[in-house]
Amino acid sequence: MKKQVTRPVQAHLLRGASYLLMLLAVCAIPFALAQQNPSKPSVAKPYAFGANAHQSRSLSFADRVAYQRVIEDVYWRHRIWPDSNPDPKPPLDEVMSQAEIEKKVEDYLRNSEALEDYWQRPITPDQLQAEMERMASHTKQPGVLRELFAALGNDPFVIAECLARPVLAERLLTELYAHDQRFHG
Repeated sequence: MKKQVTRPVQAHLLRGASYLLMLLAVCAIPFALAQQNPSKPSVAKPYAFGANAHQSRSLSFADRVAYQRVIEDVYWRHRIWPDSNPDPKPPLDEVMSQAEIEKKVEDYLRNSEALEDYWQRPITPDQLQAEMERMASHTKQPGVLRELFAALGNDPFVIAECLARPVLAERLLTELYAHDQRFHG
């Protein structure tokens, strides 16, 4: 014997089931968001297709200088202008010349070259990825880091080469130099 369920009862059960599903979904959202850390910018892998993928892509010196200019502009916008200075904050071009920006790029490229040629320790894609992750997880200003990433087109390769490489090259070079007996023997 089959029980007949009237239409109003069916509609009531269907409505109740949909309310229950919505309630479960709303309750699950905070748990899903807790798995992410929105205060830290996410970092995509710049060399996602393996170590050989980066060899087909490179940046010219002019590209690197243009990206360095963008980075300096973000830093300058976030630099606090002292209240004691009555003049308005000048544009970046008045406080940093094109030659200074080019020198910064030359310096980090020279540091990278020294690591490779002098110490036989070229910077690897894995090291750049680890540096980007370190920057994202240890930043005290996630908003500025997100702004830097956006200014670099959110391109993981450009971020690795123009934001992570300078920091990593200087740190590795300083560590190797400090412990090299050829200089301190």
